[in-house]
Amino acid sequence: MSELTQAVRPSWRDYLEMCKPRVVALMLLCALVGMFLATPGWVGLDVLVPGILGIGLVAASAAVVNHIADAEIDIRMARTANRPVATGRVGTLSGLAFSAALGVAGMAVLLLWTNALTAWLNLASWVGYGLVYTLFLKRMTPQNIVIGGLFGAAPPLFGWTAVTGALEPGGLILVLIIFAWTPPHFWALALDRKAEYQAVNIPMLPVTHGERHTRRHIFFYTLILIASSLLPVAIGMSGWAYLVAALGLGAGFLYWSVALLANRGPKVPMQTFRYSIIYLMALFIALLIDHYWLVPV
Repeated sequence: MSELTQAVRPSWRDYLEMCKPRVVALMLLCALVGMFLATPGWVGLDVLVPGILGIGLVAASAAVVNHIADAEIDIRMARTANRPVATGRVGTLSGLAFSAALGVAGMAVLLLWTNALTAWLNLASWVGYGLVYTLFLKRMTPQNIVIGGLFGAAPPLFGWTAVTGALEPGGLILVLIIFAWTPPHFWALALDRKAEYQAVNIPMLPVTHGERHTRRHIFFYTLILIASSLLPVAIGMSGWAYLVAALGLGAGFLYWSVALLANRGPKVPMQTFRYSIIYLMALFIALLIDHYWLVPV
């Protein structure tokens, strides 16, 4: 690390980047959907504001831990080489203090103004992602994304419990959808960045088992995802409009998984990755539209 890099003072943008705002924003969208689907009416601001604020702060805290733990890996990968901790713009101690402040603030908000169940679920997810996945699973097994995906799949359940204070089938189904979505989403990216993961000894599936094996697994999990996305209709939580959207979006994901399976070009992995983000956002928006404006089947 150069003296010039050490001399640079971190800006607020560096601290914001450590919070992974785009990832947290997608998580909060999922949490919002969980909140709204948990009740037939509208969610009051007294529930919505502290719930979203607390969930967001705890998620940002875990993201900061991820930056700190992965600094030595990040500096060796093109996609992450300019991250604040990797370059030394933010020191380890400063990053840990920032993470602690975010996490404590988030837990306090949830405990004081939401409910204890939501707070403890968030803490469990923080431990799972920030410590178990980042420090161990990511470095130990090619199933890191599958096992660790459970922690990242929890935001809609947080939103659900923030409203109801209880674990219920609807919230758990939303978790299942994201859990099934996570492997094809990340493995598509891993196919594109295989050389980088290989260089830093991260056992992502394309590195340990090869690209063909990974493509088959993406296809398999895409089928699981499509089946999971139909469960809200099966339990009467959603209706025909969501069903049409889920089938259409699922067909799009299936198209890209088949394109990957057929190895139709070097750009397909990133195209699949980008579509997966659009898929999840559109699917959850369709759940909201169906819930408030259309009658379930």
